[in-house]
Amino acid sequence: MRPLSFRSDELRSLLLRSQIATLDELKHALGTSVDVTVFRKLKPLDYLTSYSHRGRYYTLHEIAHFDEKGLWSHANVWFSQFGTLLASAESFVNRSPRGYFAEELARDLHVDVQDALHQLAQQRRVTRQIASGLYLYTAIDRTIQQGQLLTRRKVEAVPTVGDASVLEVSEEELKASILLFYSLLDEQQRRLYAGLESLKLGRGGDRSLASISTPPR
Repeated sequence: MRPLSFRSDELRSLLLRSQIATLDELKHALGTSVDVTVFRKLKPLDYLTSYSHRGRYYTLHEIAHFDEKGLWSHANVWFSQFGTLLASAESFVNRSPRGYFAEELARDLHVDVQDALHQLAQQRRVTRQIASGLYLYTAIDRTIQQGQLLTRRKVEAVPTVGDASVLEVSEEELKASILLFYSLLDEQQRRLYAGLESLKLGRGGDRSLASISTPPR
């Protein structure tokens, strides 16, 4: 009796139709119960594993259309051009201009990242330190890390309204608007504005504002 012949194009046809599939669905398409058989036939197809849903879903590189962050999703299942959740979190942190708090990275990756960041820090693939009472995750490269911390301090130093949630803009958009407003003031107006805002920021406020309000030369 001849052994069953499994073909990769059967898996490709399934994935082209459904975009993504679980291992059980792929085994069903091949008519096998053996995991290794599926992975052997997936290998020449250049496949991807989801970083969300504990890596339960598969797709093909030719199907995924990654956005500017290197992410793609279908039916709320997320894939990354960087691979796993650990690899994606590491890449995002190391490429970020100001590092990441866990909540910020979770928003960008659309999944919980607390465990992933903890593992990366333990493995010394990212660094972390306390900032604003929370762990800020930064690049392992010292030069990049210092740039991230400097940028973070400048962004956090920009004064905002007490509760930005009442506005129909993000906090980042609000900060950008304030910086634009500041750039339109003349020298005397800038000093008056900086003085008033430093009083609201309290101790050290003048130094914080100076770091972001010094006019270009």
